[in-house]
Amino acid sequence: MTETQTQTNDWLKEEADTLNTQTQFDGEKLPAIQFEEDKVTEFEVDFSEKFNKWEDTENKTRKAIIPVKQGEEKKILWLNVKNPLYSELIKKGAEGVTSFKVMQTGSKKNTKYNLVKE
Repeated sequence: MTETQTQTNDWLKEEADTLNTQTQFDGEKLPAIQFEEDKVTEFEVDFSEKFNKWEDTENKTRKAIIPVKQGEEKKILWLNVKNPLYSELIKKGAEGVTSFKVMQTGSKKNTKYNLVKE
């Protein structure tokens, strides 16, 4: 066996061993909040920590992973940071507002989220 082949096999064996010792994700897996067209959805946002972000480099999108509570159930709101609703939530959160009502209009690429003001 050549030296290069031996190095390749060593690397592959180490990687295989690592796969066997890796543990499963043990964090809290939460469902995504679901909106329905032309219906008001109520939820509370947890602003206690900075939101995690997820980036899709292929489509060049960046989404905030926002922890919310709908009723008594904890959920996640995935929201593009360029979505106007994101900036509205941030501004209201800075003012101390945590409860929101949002109405979805349109679907797929035409989806819009409107903050319902009382």
